[in-house]
Amino acid sequence: MKKLKIILATLVTLSYTLSFSQQSATVKETSSRGAKRRVVVGFRAGINRSNVFDEQGQNFVANAKSGFAGGAFVALPVGSFLGFQPEILISQKGFSSSGTINGGRYTLDRTSTYIDIPLQVQLKPFRYLSLLGGVQYSYLLNQHDRFVYGANSQEQSQAFANDNIRKNIFGGIIGFDINVRHIVFSGRYGWDLSTNRGDGSSFTPRYKNVWLQTTIGYRIY
Repeated sequence: MKKLKIILATLVTLSYTLSFSQQSATVKETSSRGAKRRVVVGFRAGINRSNVFDEQGQNFVANAKSGFAGGAFVALPVGSFLGFQPEILISQKGFSSSGTINGGRYTLDRTSTYIDIPLQVQLKPFRYLSLLGGVQYSYLLNQHDRFVYGANSQEQSQAFANDNIRKNIFGGIIGFDINVRHIVFSGRYGWDLSTNRGDGSSFTPRYKNVWLQTTIGYRIY
């Protein structure tokens, strides 16, 4: 009789534990699925792998460079399968290059730090996947150049110093988010629609930025 009571007590305890675990899993699943219908705030950080295109300069050749990318976002639902996701990011872009100015050879390593504001339409075919695309405004905060000069180094330095740098840049962006509950893995591909110069009067290279971005983030909902 005593053993029977122990067995019954064990079965009751086990049934309660399994029931509680199933309910907890259901709550988490519902919460994760329901996130695509809620306002979601989050943060993400990672790296840019950037280069340039539409180059115009004397023998200007550029190579890719890596930099930091990170910031905050908010996902605003428009039903279950459509949304709007603005973001604000600190984003480093750049390149290393070589070329000639006024007959002199130079090499250049450039890092440009921007505030990027992507405005993206969000398609949500599944609760764990979002597809994004839209436009982006970028404001140049800082530009750091490291030069190695050949002949006429003073003239080359003056040419870069007098360059009319464009601070306001417009571009396009596409990408995806993979959502694993509160964690989000993001990939983006972006390109500038505006060139880096405000006019065409400079002899320094003219170009547009292009970049691949990978980040990991946390969603609050």
